[in-house]
Amino acid sequence: MEKVAIIGSRRVPFVKSFTHYLRTSNQDMLTACLQEIVSQYGLSGERLGDVALGAIMNRSTDWNFARECVLGSGLDPHTPAYNVIRACSTSLDAAVQLGLRIKAGQIEVGIAGGSDTNSDLPILFSKQFSWKMVALRGARSLGERLKILASFRIRDLSPLYPSIVEPRTGLSMGQHTELMVKEWGISREAQDELAYHSHMNAEKAYQDGFFKDLVFPFKGVVKDTIIRPDTTPEKLAKLKPAFDTSGKGSLTAGNSTLYSDGAAAVLLAAESYAQSRNLPILAYLEDAESAAVDYVHGEGLLMAPTYAVARLLKRNNLRLQDFDLYEIHEAFCGQVLCTLKAWEDPAYCKKLGYDAPLGSIDRSKLNIRGGSVAIGHPFGATGARILGQTAKMLQERGGGRALVSICTAGGMGMVAIVQR
Repeated sequence: MEKVAIIGSRRVPFVKSFTHYLRTSNQDMLTACLQEIVSQYGLSGERLGDVALGAIMNRSTDWNFARECVLGSGLDPHTPAYNVIRACSTSLDAAVQLGLRIKAGQIEVGIAGGSDTNSDLPILFSKQFSWKMVALRGARSLGERLKILASFRIRDLSPLYPSIVEPRTGLSMGQHTELMVKEWGISREAQDELAYHSHMNAEKAYQDGFFKDLVFPFKGVVKDTIIRPDTTPEKLAKLKPAFDTSGKGSLTAGNSTLYSDGAAAVLLAAESYAQSRNLPILAYLEDAESAAVDYVHGEGLLMAPTYAVARLLKRNNLRLQDFDLYEIHEAFCGQVLCTLKAWEDPAYCKKLGYDAPLGSIDRSKLNIRGGSVAIGHPFGATGARILGQTAKMLQERGGGRALVSICTAGGMGMVAIVQR
């Protein structure tokens, strides 16, 4: 089977929502990412095997937006494309899907990516309004139309904004994470410390020029805007809890991801294709695993990666410590710390199918170029951002193995092994 080479990635700067990217769509951002990849790797007019793109906050009219992005990218218009959605792991899942097809020899090259924006929300009206509009469209007489029009009420016009509340529990992701950190005894200080390091690592990465060939200027923005180089543990400690205001909460705007806008894409290819085209190979996408937890009946909403990692390690005959880098998505610093603590817990690891704890990791290898709390988390873009960032880190260090882990809404998670 072919080896899946990660050639490179490009992304727009991630920004705080409702600021720089107002009236900018997912299609706008992802098309720009594709254009950058086409330009950087000489793909103008080329027909690729497939393009898989996704966004969570999407309009119903964007049912084929991946294909629309391709048609505006400079690729050969014979290049097919399709939409992918799996919450926060959307673009990682897109990469894994294309990777499997490359391994099987079905395609030689493809682009995976994702985007999200809260600044161009698909705001809806109530179901009652929609039903009445459908009935109005189907009315056969003036009398029917007048009767339906008379049934409209002001409340029917109340807008429905998308939210990240879990339909089964009525709780937001932050509220669920508050339950997790209380269950696992994660302190506010530990969460703030992880957030501090996320910002410091991201800022140092910019100072080192690490993001120079990953992030391109877009809409007048040249750098991720959420990174706070002047933050300190003392400043973080002064922030008020954002989800549990009873006096027992510990998740704040400082140790949680902010609403973010952005897009990212990754170019993947068969090793033989890359070699024949003299394309750089940063690293290889080796394997991946997805999982889900029963959060409705008490399991932590964002703990699914613990299961996925356990299965992935067993299948590849690896230990948790057999990695040079750990890229764990920081939806909340508390969620990362719950995951790490669970892997150290004997009773919990028995549920994962192990007779002993998976153990601890070397924290100096964790999110060393910044994590989602500092960089931002446009839901559909995070997987591609992390995958591209991880591949470049492995290339810079001259080799090694990395573990990528992303938790998602709906009690799911996806993890992957990247190696050079």
